[in-house]
Amino acid sequence: MKKAGIVICFVLGVFMTTPCPSSLFAGGGQARSKAADQAPSDSKAVKIALIIENTIDDKGWCQAMYDGIVEAQKQLPGRIEFSYSEKMLPVDAGSAARQYAAQGYNIIIGHGAQYKNLILEMAEEFPNITFAFGTSSEIGPKNVFTYMPESEETGYLSGVIAGLTTKSNIIGFVGPVDGGDAARYGRGFVLGIQKVNPSAKIMVAHTGSFSDFVKAGEVAHSQIRSGGDVLTGAAQQAIGALRAAGDASYGGQFLWWVGQDIAQFGTPEGAAKCLAASSYNYAAVIAGLVQKLDAGVRGGECIPMNFSNGGFIFEYNPNLSGQISSEVRAKVDEALADFRKTPNTLNWNGVDYSKL
Repeated sequence: MKKAGIVICFVLGVFMTTPCPSSLFAGGGQARSKAADQAPSDSKAVKIALIIENTIDDKGWCQAMYDGIVEAQKQLPGRIEFSYSEKMLPVDAGSAARQYAAQGYNIIIGHGAQYKNLILEMAEEFPNITFAFGTSSEIGPKNVFTYMPESEETGYLSGVIAGLTTKSNIIGFVGPVDGGDAARYGRGFVLGIQKVNPSAKIMVAHTGSFSDFVKAGEVAHSQIRSGGDVLTGAAQQAIGALRAAGDASYGGQFLWWVGQDIAQFGTPEGAAKCLAASSYNYAAVIAGLVQKLDAGVRGGECIPMNFSNGGFIFEYNPNLSGQISSEVRAKVDEALADFRKTPNTLNWNGVDYSKL
Protein backbone atom coordinates (compact mmCIF):
# COMPACT_ATOMS: atom_id res chain seq x y z
CA MET A 1 0.00 0.00 0.00
CA LYS A 2 1.15 3.50 -0.81
CA LYS A 3 1.25 6.02 1.97
CA ALA A 4 0.19 9.61 1.69
CA GLY A 5 -0.55 12.64 3.79
CA ILE A 6 -4.09 13.28 4.95
CA VAL A 7 -4.89 16.17 7.20
CA ILE A 8 -7.09 16.23 10.25
CA CYS A 9 -8.93 19.39 11.28
CA PHE A 10 -9.14 20.63 14.84
CA VAL A 11 -12.24 22.70 14.07
CA LEU A 12 -15.20 20.52 15.01
CA GLY A 13 -17.99 22.29 13.21
CA VAL A 14 -16.76 22.16 9.59
CA PHE A 15 -17.76 19.55 7.01
CA MET A 16 -18.07 19.50 3.26
CA THR A 17 -18.92 16.63 0.94
CA THR A 18 -16.05 16.25 -1.53
CA PRO A 19 -16.30 14.28 -4.76
CA CYS A 20 -13.98 11.28 -4.80
CA PRO A 21 -11.66 10.70 -7.75
CA SER A 22 -12.92 7.88 -9.93
CA SER A 23 -9.44 6.35 -9.90
CA LEU A 24 -9.95 5.39 -6.27
CA PHE A 25 -12.97 3.18 -6.87
CA ALA A 26 -12.79 -0.60 -6.96
CA GLY A 27 -14.52 -2.70 -9.58
CA GLY A 28 -15.97 -6.16 -9.48
CA GLY A 29 -16.94 -6.08 -5.81
CA GLN A 30 -13.41 -6.84 -4.64
CA ALA A 31 -11.98 -5.54 -1.37
CA ARG A 32 -9.01 -3.22 -1.82
CA SER A 33 -6.80 -0.83 0.05
CA LYS A 34 -5.69 2.60 -1.10
CA ALA A 35 -3.86 5.67 0.14
CA ALA A 36 -4.87 9.20 -0.79
CA ASP A 37 -2.92 10.88 -3.57
CA GLN A 38 -0.90 13.27 -1.41
CA ALA A 39 2.79 13.92 -0.92
CA PRO A 40 4.36 12.07 2.03
CA SER A 41 4.04 14.00 5.27
CA ASP A 42 6.81 14.78 7.74
CA SER A 43 8.15 12.59 10.54
CA LYS A 44 5.68 14.05 13.03
CA ALA A 45 2.72 12.62 11.13
CA VAL A 46 0.20 10.37 12.84
CA LYS A 47 -0.53 7.37 10.61
CA ILE A 48 -4.24 6.50 10.47
CA ALA A 49 -5.80 3.49 8.72
CA LEU A 50 -9.53 3.21 8.00
CA ILE A 51 -11.34 -0.09 7.37
CA ILE A 52 -14.87 0.08 5.90
CA GLU A 53 -17.39 -2.54 4.77
CA ASN A 54 -18.77 -0.57 1.86
CA THR A 55 -17.13 2.12 -0.35
CA ILE A 56 -15.99 5.70 0.05
CA ASP A 57 -18.72 6.88 -2.34
CA ASP A 58 -21.73 5.10 -0.81
CA LYS A 59 -23.63 8.36 -0.10
CA GLY A 60 -23.90 7.28 3.51
CA TRP A 61 -22.01 5.80 6.45
CA CYS A 62 -18.63 5.10 4.84
CA GLN A 63 -18.50 8.20 2.65
CA ALA A 64 -19.28 10.37 5.67
CA MET A 65 -16.12 9.22 7.42
CA TYR A 66 -14.00 9.50 4.29
CA ASP A 67 -15.35 12.94 3.39
CA GLY A 68 -14.81 14.16 6.93
CA ILE A 69 -11.14 13.24 6.76
CA VAL A 70 -10.73 14.77 3.30
CA GLU A 71 -12.27 18.03 4.53
CA ALA A 72 -10.08 17.91 7.61
CA GLN A 73 -6.89 17.49 5.59
CA LYS A 74 -7.16 21.07 4.34
CA GLN A 75 -6.72 22.41 7.86
CA LEU A 76 -3.45 20.74 8.88
CA PRO A 77 -1.23 19.88 5.89
CA GLY A 78 1.32 17.16 6.48
CA ARG A 79 0.15 16.15 9.94
CA ILE A 80 -1.62 12.89 9.13
CA GLU A 81 -0.85 9.96 6.86
CA PHE A 82 -4.01 8.11 5.87
CA SER A 83 -4.88 4.89 4.08
CA TYR A 84 -8.15 3.01 3.74
CA SER A 85 -9.45 -0.44 2.87
CA GLU A 86 -12.87 -0.79 1.22
CA LYS A 87 -15.37 -3.65 1.04
CA MET A 88 -13.94 -5.40 4.05
CA LEU A 89 -16.31 -7.84 5.73
CA PRO A 90 -15.42 -8.41 9.39
CA VAL A 91 -14.24 -11.95 8.63
CA ASP A 92 -11.72 -10.55 6.13
CA ALA A 93 -10.71 -7.32 7.82
CA GLY A 94 -8.20 -8.89 10.21
CA SER A 95 -5.62 -9.37 7.47
CA ALA A 96 -5.85 -5.70 6.50
CA ALA A 97 -5.59 -4.59 10.14
CA ARG A 98 -2.51 -6.76 10.71
CA GLN A 99 -0.90 -5.36 7.57
CA TYR A 100 -1.48 -1.82 8.84
CA ALA A 101 -0.05 -2.81 12.22
CA ALA A 102 3.05 -4.25 10.56
CA GLN A 103 3.51 -1.00 8.62
CA GLY A 104 3.58 1.06 11.80
CA TYR A 105 0.20 2.76 11.73
CA ASN A 106 -0.60 4.63 14.95
CA ILE A 107 -4.42 4.49 14.76
CA ILE A 108 -6.51 1.78 13.09
CA ILE A 109 -10.26 2.47 12.76
CA GLY A 110 -12.88 -0.20 12.09
CA HIS A 111 -15.77 2.00 10.96
CA GLY A 112 -18.80 0.07 12.15
CA ALA A 113 -20.01 -1.80 15.20
CA GLN A 114 -19.61 -5.02 13.18
CA TYR A 115 -15.83 -4.64 13.68
CA LYS A 116 -16.07 -4.58 17.49
CA ASN A 117 -14.81 -8.12 18.13
CA LEU A 118 -11.99 -7.73 15.62
CA ILE A 119 -10.86 -4.41 17.10
CA LEU A 120 -10.86 -5.77 20.65
CA GLU A 121 -8.87 -8.80 19.53
CA MET A 122 -6.37 -6.66 17.62
CA ALA A 123 -6.01 -4.23 20.52
CA GLU A 124 -4.94 -7.07 22.79
CA GLU A 125 -2.52 -8.38 20.19
CA PHE A 126 -0.99 -4.93 19.50
CA PRO A 127 -1.09 -3.00 22.79
CA ASN A 128 1.12 -0.17 21.46
CA ILE A 129 -1.31 0.74 18.68
CA THR A 130 -4.50 2.78 19.19
CA PHE A 131 -7.69 1.30 17.76
CA ALA A 132 -11.16 2.79 17.35
CA PHE A 133 -14.60 1.61 16.28
CA GLY A 134 -18.12 2.96 16.25
CA THR A 135 -20.85 3.29 16.77
CA SER A 136 -20.66 2.31 20.40
CA SER A 137 -20.94 4.06 23.73
CA GLU A 138 -18.94 1.32 25.45
CA ILE A 139 -15.70 2.17 27.23
CA GLY A 140 -13.07 -0.14 25.84
CA PRO A 141 -9.51 -1.10 26.80
CA LYS A 142 -6.82 1.52 27.35
CA ASN A 143 -5.82 1.47 23.67
CA VAL A 144 -9.35 1.47 22.18
CA PHE A 145 -11.55 4.50 21.54
CA THR A 146 -15.22 4.28 20.65
CA TYR A 147 -17.37 6.96 19.06
CA MET A 148 -21.12 7.37 19.23
CA PRO A 149 -23.24 9.69 17.09
CA GLU A 150 -26.12 10.83 19.27
CA SER A 151 -28.23 10.61 16.14
CA GLU A 152 -31.56 10.91 17.88
CA GLU A 153 -30.90 14.62 17.29
CA THR A 154 -30.61 14.24 13.50
CA GLY A 155 -33.56 11.84 13.46
CA TYR A 156 -35.64 14.35 15.41
CA LEU A 157 -35.05 17.06 12.79
CA SER A 158 -36.05 14.62 10.03
CA GLY A 159 -39.17 13.74 12.02
CA VAL A 160 -40.17 17.38 12.47
CA ILE A 161 -39.90 17.92 8.71
CA ALA A 162 -41.80 14.71 7.91
CA GLY A 163 -44.53 15.39 10.45
CA LEU A 164 -45.21 18.89 9.10
CA THR A 165 -44.88 17.96 5.41
CA THR A 166 -46.96 14.78 5.06
CA LYS A 167 -50.36 14.99 3.39
CA SER A 168 -51.44 11.39 3.85
CA ASN A 169 -50.41 11.45 7.53
CA ILE A 170 -48.51 8.20 6.91
CA ILE A 171 -44.71 8.28 7.28
CA GLY A 172 -42.10 5.55 6.81
CA PHE A 173 -38.72 4.67 8.29
CA VAL A 174 -36.45 2.07 6.61
CA GLY A 175 -33.78 0.97 9.07
CA PRO A 176 -30.90 -1.52 8.80
CA VAL A 177 -30.77 -3.28 12.20
CA ASP A 178 -32.34 -1.96 15.39
CA GLY A 179 -29.11 -1.05 17.10
CA GLY A 180 -26.40 1.59 17.48
CA ASP A 181 -26.86 4.99 15.89
CA ALA A 182 -29.53 3.62 13.53
CA ALA A 183 -31.74 2.82 16.54
CA ARG A 184 -31.15 6.28 17.94
CA TYR A 185 -31.91 7.93 14.59
CA GLY A 186 -35.13 5.96 14.11
CA ARG A 187 -36.44 6.72 17.58
CA GLY A 188 -35.47 10.37 17.29
CA PHE A 189 -37.42 10.40 14.02
CA VAL A 190 -40.48 9.11 15.85
CA LEU A 191 -40.09 11.73 18.61
CA GLY A 192 -39.86 14.55 16.06
CA ILE A 193 -43.00 13.40 14.26
CA GLN A 194 -44.95 12.97 17.50
CA LYS A 195 -43.92 16.42 18.70
CA VAL A 196 -45.41 18.24 15.71
CA ASN A 197 -48.01 15.75 14.45
CA PRO A 198 -49.10 13.25 17.13
CA SER A 199 -51.87 11.82 14.92
CA ALA A 200 -49.51 10.66 12.17
CA LYS A 201 -49.15 6.94 11.49
CA ILE A 202 -45.50 5.85 11.54
CA MET A 203 -44.35 2.69 9.75
CA VAL A 204 -41.01 1.23 10.95
CA ALA A 205 -39.24 -1.65 9.20
CA HIS A 206 -35.68 -3.03 9.23
CA THR A 207 -33.86 -4.83 6.43
CA GLY A 208 -31.50 -6.69 8.78
CA SER A 209 -28.47 -5.38 6.85
CA PHE A 210 -26.40 -2.22 6.64
CA SER A 211 -25.69 -2.75 2.93
CA ASP A 212 -28.73 -4.47 1.37
CA PHE A 213 -29.85 -1.77 -1.07
CA VAL A 214 -32.29 -4.12 -2.80
CA LYS A 215 -34.12 -5.06 0.39
CA ALA A 216 -34.26 -1.40 1.46
CA GLY A 217 -35.87 -0.54 -1.86
CA GLU A 218 -38.43 -3.33 -1.44
CA VAL A 219 -39.33 -2.08 2.05
CA ALA A 220 -39.68 1.50 0.80
CA HIS A 221 -41.92 0.44 -2.09
CA SER A 222 -44.12 -1.42 0.40
CA GLN A 223 -44.39 1.64 2.63
CA ILE A 224 -45.22 3.88 -0.33
CA ARG A 225 -47.92 1.49 -1.52
CA SER A 226 -49.31 1.59 2.03
CA GLY A 227 -49.76 5.34 1.75
CA GLY A 228 -46.44 6.65 3.06
CA ASP A 229 -45.65 9.98 1.44
CA VAL A 230 -42.57 11.04 3.45
CA LEU A 231 -39.83 8.48 4.13
CA THR A 232 -36.39 8.33 5.68
CA GLY A 233 -33.77 5.64 6.23
CA ALA A 234 -30.54 4.96 8.06
CA ALA A 235 -27.10 3.53 7.13
CA GLN A 236 -25.76 2.98 3.63
CA GLN A 237 -28.63 0.63 2.72
CA ALA A 238 -30.97 3.64 2.81
CA ILE A 239 -29.83 4.69 -0.66
CA GLY A 240 -31.96 1.81 -1.98
CA ALA A 241 -35.00 3.24 -0.21
CA LEU A 242 -34.23 6.71 -1.59
CA ARG A 243 -34.11 5.25 -5.10
CA ALA A 244 -37.55 3.76 -4.50
CA ALA A 245 -38.86 7.17 -3.43
CA GLY A 246 -37.53 8.60 -6.68
CA ASP A 247 -39.01 5.83 -8.85
CA ALA A 248 -40.47 7.45 -11.95
CA SER A 249 -43.41 5.02 -11.89
CA TYR A 250 -44.92 7.04 -9.04
CA GLY A 251 -45.29 9.94 -11.45
CA GLY A 252 -46.77 13.04 -9.86
CA GLN A 253 -47.54 11.35 -6.55
CA PHE A 254 -46.79 13.56 -3.52
CA LEU A 255 -43.68 11.88 -2.13
CA TRP A 256 -40.65 13.21 -0.24
CA TRP A 257 -37.52 11.92 1.49
CA VAL A 258 -35.58 13.30 4.47
CA GLY A 259 -31.98 12.16 4.57
CA GLN A 260 -29.37 10.98 7.02
CA ASP A 261 -26.56 12.25 4.82
CA ILE A 262 -26.19 15.46 2.84
CA ALA A 263 -24.35 13.50 0.12
CA GLN A 264 -27.77 12.18 -0.90
CA PHE A 265 -28.48 15.60 -2.45
CA GLY A 266 -25.92 14.62 -5.09
CA THR A 267 -27.89 11.62 -6.39
CA PRO A 268 -30.58 12.04 -9.07
CA GLU A 269 -33.26 10.81 -6.66
CA GLY A 270 -31.96 12.90 -3.79
CA ALA A 271 -31.78 16.06 -5.88
CA ALA A 272 -35.46 15.62 -6.73
CA LYS A 273 -36.85 14.14 -3.50
CA CYS A 274 -34.60 14.79 -0.47
CA LEU A 275 -35.93 17.90 1.28
CA ALA A 276 -33.17 18.14 3.89
CA ALA A 277 -30.50 16.05 5.58
CA SER A 278 -28.04 15.94 8.43
CA SER A 279 -24.51 14.59 8.11
CA TYR A 280 -22.00 13.23 10.57
CA ASN A 281 -18.91 15.43 10.82
CA TYR A 282 -16.28 12.78 11.39
CA ALA A 283 -13.57 15.41 11.39
CA ALA A 284 -14.70 15.94 14.99
CA VAL A 285 -14.00 12.30 15.84
CA ILE A 286 -10.64 12.17 14.08
CA ALA A 287 -9.55 15.50 15.54
CA GLY A 288 -10.47 14.14 18.95
CA LEU A 289 -8.40 11.01 18.38
CA VAL A 290 -5.35 13.00 17.28
CA GLN A 291 -5.64 15.41 20.19
CA LYS A 292 -5.95 12.54 22.64
CA LEU A 293 -2.92 10.81 21.14
CA ASP A 294 -0.90 14.03 21.35
CA ALA A 295 -1.83 14.27 25.03
CA GLY A 296 -0.69 10.71 25.69
CA VAL A 297 -4.22 9.24 25.96
CA ARG A 298 -4.42 6.15 23.76
CA GLY A 299 -7.92 4.85 24.48
CA GLY A 300 -10.39 3.95 27.18
CA GLU A 301 -12.84 6.71 26.23
CA CYS A 302 -15.94 7.29 24.07
CA ILE A 303 -16.04 10.34 21.78
CA PRO A 304 -19.63 11.61 21.39
CA MET A 305 -21.02 13.34 18.30
CA ASN A 306 -23.84 15.86 18.53
CA PHE A 307 -24.83 19.34 17.33
CA SER A 308 -23.36 20.91 20.44
CA ASN A 309 -19.78 19.79 19.72
CA GLY A 310 -19.96 20.17 15.93
CA GLY A 311 -20.33 16.43 15.32
CA PHE A 312 -23.40 17.00 13.09
CA ILE A 313 -24.38 19.48 10.42
CA PHE A 314 -27.80 20.10 8.88
CA GLU A 315 -28.80 21.51 5.48
CA TYR A 316 -31.86 21.99 3.33
CA ASN A 317 -31.64 20.79 -0.25
CA PRO A 318 -31.02 23.99 -2.29
CA ASN A 319 -32.90 22.43 -5.22
CA LEU A 320 -36.08 22.18 -3.13
CA SER A 321 -35.98 25.31 -0.99
CA GLY A 322 -39.43 26.35 -2.18
CA GLN A 323 -40.93 23.17 -0.74
CA ILE A 324 -39.96 24.03 2.85
CA SER A 325 -42.59 26.06 4.68
CA SER A 326 -41.81 28.82 7.15
CA GLU A 327 -43.41 26.67 9.87
CA VAL A 328 -40.99 23.83 9.16
CA ARG A 329 -38.01 26.17 9.19
CA ALA A 330 -39.08 27.73 12.49
CA LYS A 331 -39.54 24.37 14.21
CA VAL A 332 -36.19 23.06 12.89
CA ASP A 333 -34.41 26.25 14.00
CA GLU A 334 -35.94 25.92 17.44
CA ALA A 335 -34.80 22.31 17.80
CA LEU A 336 -31.30 23.08 16.51
CA ALA A 337 -30.91 25.91 19.02
CA ASP A 338 -31.92 23.59 21.85
CA PHE A 339 -29.52 20.84 20.73
CA ARG A 340 -26.61 23.23 20.34
CA LYS A 341 -27.23 24.63 23.79
CA THR A 342 -27.74 21.33 25.62
CA PRO A 343 -27.03 17.85 24.20
CA ASN A 344 -28.62 14.59 25.41
CA THR A 345 -32.09 16.01 25.96
CA LEU A 346 -34.17 13.44 24.04
CA ASN A 347 -35.53 10.32 25.72
CA TRP A 348 -35.01 8.13 22.65
CA ASN A 349 -34.82 4.98 24.77
CA GLY A 350 -38.44 5.53 25.73
CA VAL A 351 -39.74 4.97 22.19
CA ASP A 352 -41.38 1.57 21.72
CA TYR A 353 -41.89 0.74 18.04
CA SER A 354 -44.44 -1.96 18.93
CA LYS A 355 -46.79 0.72 20.28
CA LEU A 356 -46.83 2.92 17.19
